[in-house]
Amino acid sequence: MTILLSLIGMICWGIAPILAKIGLKAMNPITGLALRSFITTVIITLYINIDSNVVKLKDITFYGLLFIGLEAVFSTIVGDIAYYAAIKKGNVSLVTMIMSASPVVTLFGAMYLLGEQITITKIIGVLLVILGIILIA
Repeated sequence: MTILLSLIGMICWGIAPILAKIGLKAMNPITGLALRSFITTVIITLYINIDSNVVKLKDITFYGLLFIGLEAVFSTIVGDIAYYAAIKKGNVSLVTMIMSASPVVTLFGAMYLLGEQITITKIIGVLLVILGIILIA
């Protein structure tokens, strides 16, 4: 199931930048991000109201709130603003290739912050990602 969900995410994230580039032609990146966030909030709110098992406020811990909040700042606020600005100004295929190198950052962050092991396979993968970006750029 993990692989299937990952593939669905990959396909959606592959299509989304093309749609964003088209949508951003007539608006600035902050407006586009606000609109996207609003639409997402409406859909998630509807889902929460349909499935009452989704939200259990008693299960939210201080650290859960803190780290999800930090993740929101890094990904949704800073990361997405940079992403939308780059897509609006640049070549969408180049922007997405560079943005797709984020697992390189995740790999090293997971090693230092979560204690995950770095294997030779992962190192080779990181080098191939970097090489691929250099070749595409």
